[in-house]
Amino acid sequence: MNTKYVFVSGGVASSLGKGIIAASLAKLLQSRGLRVTIQKFDPYINIDPGTLNPYEHGECYVTDDGAETDLDLGHYERFLGVHTSKANNVTTGKIYHTVISKEREGAYLGKTVQIVPHITDEIKRRMLLLGKTGKYDIVITEIGGTVGDMESQPFVEAVRQLQWELPEEDLTTIHLTLVPYLRAAKELKTKPTQHSVQMLQQAGVHPDIIVCRTEQPLSPELRRKVALFCNVRAGHVIQSIDAWSIYQVPLNMKEEGLDEMVLEHLGMKNVPAPKLDDWCDFLNRLQNPKSEVNIALVGKYVELQDAYKSILESFVHAGAANECKVNVHSIHSEYVDASNVEEKLAGMDGILVAPGFGERGIEGKILAVRYAREHNVPFFGICLGMQMAVVEFARDVLGYKDAISTEMNPATSAPVIDLMEDQKSTTIKGGTMRLGAYACYLQKGSLAEKIYGDNLISERHRHRYEFNNAYLEEMEAAGMKATGKNPDTGLVEIVEIPAHPFFIGVQFHPELKSTPINPQPVFVGFIKAAKEFKASRA
Repeated sequence: MNTKYVFVSGGVASSLGKGIIAASLAKLLQSRGLRVTIQKFDPYINIDPGTLNPYEHGECYVTDDGAETDLDLGHYERFLGVHTSKANNVTTGKIYHTVISKEREGAYLGKTVQIVPHITDEIKRRMLLLGKTGKYDIVITEIGGTVGDMESQPFVEAVRQLQWELPEEDLTTIHLTLVPYLRAAKELKTKPTQHSVQMLQQAGVHPDIIVCRTEQPLSPELRRKVALFCNVRAGHVIQSIDAWSIYQVPLNMKEEGLDEMVLEHLGMKNVPAPKLDDWCDFLNRLQNPKSEVNIALVGKYVELQDAYKSILESFVHAGAANECKVNVHSIHSEYVDASNVEEKLAGMDGILVAPGFGERGIEGKILAVRYAREHNVPFFGICLGMQMAVVEFARDVLGYKDAISTEMNPATSAPVIDLMEDQKSTTIKGGTMRLGAYACYLQKGSLAEKIYGDNLISERHRHRYEFNNAYLEEMEAAGMKATGKNPDTGLVEIVEIPAHPFFIGVQFHPELKSTPINPQPVFVGFIKAAKEFKASRA
C-alpha cells in the first residue's frame, strides 16, 4: 500500500487550532492501528524558531535529535506518544536555504531559479520525504499560517501540484475555518468560511473536508449551506466546537466522523475501530480530580501562555496522574522583589522557576528560589531555573555575594554558572546550543533516582551555560548535591538539597517528553510533593 498524505490548511484567522485538529486526527488513526506521523510547514523565513523571542512565536520545542521546532510538534508528540525529528518541521527559510545552496553548487546551471518549479519542487520533496521512508501508512502535513498569506502561497501551490501528481486515493485535504457567532445578532455567520474556501479554490486546491471552528453548535441547515457554497460533499462539513480540554478534541472529532471521512477519501477499507481506553481513562482522571494544589510558575514570559506551553501541559498530565487539579499561578519574575515575594508566594503549595535567557527578571527568580528553600516549599527549577537555584545557594549559603552566571555578568568573581567549553568558540547564534537528548546518570539513593526509578535516563536539552564544576566540592559540602551527571562529560544535570522535603533543579527540559499516557516523572513527583505539603499545612 502506498503511503497516504493528508494536508491541513487554515483560513480566516490564525490560532484556530490546526495543530490540535491534525494531532487529533492522527490520534484517531493511530488508535486504529495505523502508523501515523505529522509534520509542520511554517511560512516564516527563519531557518527555525530557535532565535525567536518567546513573545514572537511561543516556546521553542526541541526534539530528541536536536531540532528547534514549532510548538505544534509538542502537540503532535503529546497526542501520539511518539518522537518527531528534524524532518517533521520545515520552514520557508530551510526551503530557500537548500535551493540557494544548490544554485551556488551549480545544480541549476543555465536555468533561471524560480518559485515554480524550483521552490515548489523542494517543498514537495520534503512533503513526501517521511512517506518515502516506508515507516508510515499516513503522513499528515499542517500548513502554517492562513490561506491568502503571501508567505504561504508556495506551500499551497505545492499541494495543488501534488493533487495532480499523486493518485487521487493517496491524498486528501482538510481546511479549518472560523464560523463566528455575532452575539448582537444571535447568529452564526458562514461568510468568512465561504471566502476562505473560495480563496483556497482560486489557488487550485479543493478541500475534501471543512472543519468549522465555532463557539456554538452548527445546525444541519448551516452545514448544508457551507457544503453547497464550498463545493464539498454533503456531510463533509463538521464542527470543532470549543472543548473543556484540548485532549477532549480527538473524541469530539471521532463523534463528528473525521477519521472515517479521511479513510473513505483515501480508499482505506476494513481498518479496525479506534481503541481509546487509555485516553478516556486519562480524561476521566483529569475531569474528576480528588484534590487540588496551587503552583507558582515564576518566569519572565508569563504574559504569553504559549511561552511555557509544554510546562503547562506537563502539569495537566501530572495532575491527572495524581488525581489532582493543578492551579497554575503565573508570576512575572521581573516584578518580584524583597518587599512582595512573601505576598506573591505565601499561599503556594509548590514553586517552579521556569527556563529562559537573559538578565531581565533574574533577581526575582533568585528570590523565589530562596523563599522555597527557606520555607520548605516544594521547589522545581528547569534549565535557567536550576541555574538560579545554584546562584541563590552560592550567595546565601556559601557567602559569594557576587555569584551569578557569566551569561548575566561575564566579570563576576564567582561564576558558579559558566559558558560550556564547546560554546566558547561559537559566534553563530542559530542552532548552536547544546540541543537534543543526552544521557544522565543518577546517584543511587537520590531524589532523582527515586522519581525516575532508574539510574540512567535520557532528557532533552537547550542551553549554552552549565554548572561550574570548580564549585562542586564546596557546594556539596554545604548541602547542595549534584545527583545527576552526564556520564561522558561530567556535566551536572541535576542538583538537590537532601535536607529539604522536595528541592530539585534540572539542567534539561523534562517538560518536552511528557504525554497524557506517560506523564513526566519529575512533574508527577513535584505535584505529589505539593499535595503532601498542602496536607501538612491543613
